[in-house]
Amino acid sequence: MVASMLSLSAPPFLSQCPLRSASCFSHGKIDFSKHRWGARRLLVLPVKCLSSEPSQDAESEAETTTSASSSSSFSSSSSNLTYKWCVGLGAIGFVETAYLTYLKLTNSDAFCPIGGGTCGNILNSDYAVVFGVPLPLIGMVAYGLVASLGLQLTRKNLPFGMEESNGRLILLGSTTSMAVASAYFLYLLGTKFSGVSCSYCLMSALLSFSLFFITLKEFRLEEIQKVVGLQLCIASLVFVTLNTSYRASLPISSSLAEIDLPYFSTEITTTSSPFALSLAKHLHSIGAKMYGAFWCSHCLEQKQMFGLEAAKLLDYVECFPDGYRKGTKMIKACSDAGIEGFPMWVINGQALSGEQELLELARASGFKFDNSSQLT
Repeated sequence: MVASMLSLSAPPFLSQCPLRSASCFSHGKIDFSKHRWGARRLLVLPVKCLSSEPSQDAESEAETTTSASSSSSFSSSSSNLTYKWCVGLGAIGFVETAYLTYLKLTNSDAFCPIGGGTCGNILNSDYAVVFGVPLPLIGMVAYGLVASLGLQLTRKNLPFGMEESNGRLILLGSTTSMAVASAYFLYLLGTKFSGVSCSYCLMSALLSFSLFFITLKEFRLEEIQKVVGLQLCIASLVFVTLNTSYRASLPISSSLAEIDLPYFSTEITTTSSPFALSLAKHLHSIGAKMYGAFWCSHCLEQKQMFGLEAAKLLDYVECFPDGYRKGTKMIKACSDAGIEGFPMWVINGQALSGEQELLELARASGFKFDNSSQLT
């Protein structure tokens, strides 16, 4: 019995292409031709195996792309957080300096939660002005610039088509100048206003230093090395500007520069006459005021003219109740009165500078005395 036989021939390399990991694709033809005995012969031509799994190079490239994308996203998120901090801290500083600017321009007393009235003494001192411009106003502009720039960097919408890198440099330069100025003012606070506390000064310094370090954190070491020269120039410029301004506005002699007088009371040794007592009562009744300073010898002599009893009846205003040292300003009441010298009387809206005779005070105040009043 002759059976049809099917002859299958497969090349040896076909077994090297596992079905689980690769697909085999033929690049030839399968030819079924009849043999002379009537059987069909299957011819398998060479095929090429293509791997269905990604190559190691493709996997490595994908991982690198993913890592770079993740790093870029983290860096962008960190930068946005920094800019938001700049907006928040800059806004706080802007509000604080705006309040101090209002006080300075209106010559109002500052509310000082720590240190009593010493905040007002510092705000009214010669150190609160730089080339005629109130220092709080300069601070308000600086904090406003930082807050505005931080907001624009967060939105990636800088003015004038500016690139983000340039915006970051301007932000760093601004916070550097603010930190240097704050360090200079802390030095003045410790040396020229020893024993004086100013909560506004300390808060402003804290905000300035925080803004500087937050901004600096966004720069890599290589970038810092490139801009360190610029930062030194900015710091030097701020120091020279402040030092020049204070030297020009404080023409104090070397002997007076070291004066530090604590407040002390003076003793009146004379006895009041009936005329002096009557005059003192009259001056008090019409709201007449005598402005003076505790170290002023003419002020003491004026009180001696009235005598101990009558001097207690006078409305006397001490212009330096906390003592005197370099840079100390008189209290607001004396500033408002426009003091030109000590003592100074303000009677019925009329200012009388210098030591005055009792009869002159009586005439200026409209005091009428009878013959029973005697001058001594």
